[in-house]
Amino acid sequence: MQNLVKEFIEKKLNTSIVLEKPKDLSFGHYATPVAFSLAKELKKSPMAIADELVSNLSDSDMFEKVEAVKGFINFKLSSSFLESLVNNALNDKESFAKQSKKDEKILLEFVSANPTGPLHIGHARGAIAGDSLARVGKYLGYDITTEYYINDAGAQMDLLGLSVSLAARDFIFKEEVTYPETYYRGEYLIDIANIVIEKFGKEIIYDESRFKEIAFFSKDLVMEIIIKDLKDLGITFDNFVSEKSLYSSWENTKEVLEKNGSLYEKDEKIYLKSTQYGDDSDRVVVRDNGIPTYLAGDIIYHKNKYDRSFDRYINIWGADHHGYIPRVKAAIEFLGNDSSKLEVILSQMVQLLKGGEPYKMSKRAGNVILMSDITEEIGADALRFIFLTRKSDTHLEFDIDMLKNQDSSNPIFYINYAHARINQVFVKAGISFDDIKNVDFSNLNQDGLNLVYESLLLESILVEAFTKRDMQKITEYLYSLASSVHKFYNEHKVIGSSEQNMYLKVLVMAALSINVGLGILGIKAKEQM
Repeated sequence: MQNLVKEFIEKKLNTSIVLEKPKDLSFGHYATPVAFSLAKELKKSPMAIADELVSNLSDSDMFEKVEAVKGFINFKLSSSFLESLVNNALNDKESFAKQSKKDEKILLEFVSANPTGPLHIGHARGAIAGDSLARVGKYLGYDITTEYYINDAGAQMDLLGLSVSLAARDFIFKEEVTYPETYYRGEYLIDIANIVIEKFGKEIIYDESRFKEIAFFSKDLVMEIIIKDLKDLGITFDNFVSEKSLYSSWENTKEVLEKNGSLYEKDEKIYLKSTQYGDDSDRVVVRDNGIPTYLAGDIIYHKNKYDRSFDRYINIWGADHHGYIPRVKAAIEFLGNDSSKLEVILSQMVQLLKGGEPYKMSKRAGNVILMSDITEEIGADALRFIFLTRKSDTHLEFDIDMLKNQDSSNPIFYINYAHARINQVFVKAGISFDDIKNVDFSNLNQDGLNLVYESLLLESILVEAFTKRDMQKITEYLYSLASSVHKFYNEHKVIGSSEQNMYLKVLVMAALSINVGLGILGIKAKEQM
């Protein structure tokens, strides 16, 4: 809708414009400050220019009223134009709010948690943000590939092998065990240890030379847990890339960096000159023992990404990786690539409450709140929605008991109730869609027109949410639309009124927007409550 209006005005005025949505609909559905941008060129006041432009725009069936107000031009859409958009939407529901295919390929990496244990609630936030961003982008026509980077190299893998051995000795063989200061813990390790013993025999638990073998076998079991937990949230990936598999490319990658003069040796270590691109210190990429660092793995991975020739790369990282951005971007530049094509979205941690008190840690995980526990307790839909009510780089605190409430304090219930209510109104009225699809809006009151207008905003909301990487725009819109539905239903008699079929057409348009909006976020709208 917004694109149609904008394109029409630009064609009429033969100039590009900014089109805004006034907060108060009494001023109109849209407004443009184009007269102010033309004032210098035309050497006239914005008020005079606006008055002149209004006459060029007032003869369209698209608008009921076009007026100049203090240099702004306000547009009120006509009922016939809104009706035509509703008819198009209801007759082709599959295409509603979609856009044509874009010529832009995007590689979106998210989650990428170490394969050393089940995902915790912090991982869930980045997972839901990434999956929702991908869903919205694909709906808008972008070619998006989703990817999980498996950190299966380095010290964490050695620690996983040791931790499985300790869990077996402590909990299966009931031995006295001295634990190191750092190790993985949780009941999942006992389950893994039992599988390891069954496959390889008891002896492997005591053979330190085989701990790496234990680690990589256990990593695959952990990844099975992670993939299942993500699938339970409706999240799947196009690609999984193993860090370990990429290290065979390190010498080639290092050679490129050396040719570009980005490495130097000091104290038997090899450093990346990352300060040249804003890092606060140069970073070690090869230790004094000759083993590449974690950063080296990320450099190889990002070279691999750029070698696959996407137009844009988006990473969703935990907030603790903030300082990591300059060094990775420095490496990208040193490899001869454009680091501006890489966009990093940071995901803040989550504070989880239950009944106003901090949620208890999971025994199965040892010292974290498992994502799977919360999914099981409140359901995937509620968890997905609540995580999208705040931009991912801001703090989020919520009480899971609130998400069990059957009232407006629970946002997903409130929105689903609006959708279900509309469906039930049709059932009570004994009316089908075919009975109302040809009803016109010539006598529709202003409240009805406003609800239609709000329902047709979904596409522009999706575009704004994707452009700003802010899924909160969508959840806010859906809650506001649901509120408007409830208000309209409470203030206007629908069933049995002379406006019944007209009102039903208004409501079914709102239901379509709610259904599509929730669906894009990976949530199925409820038909009844």
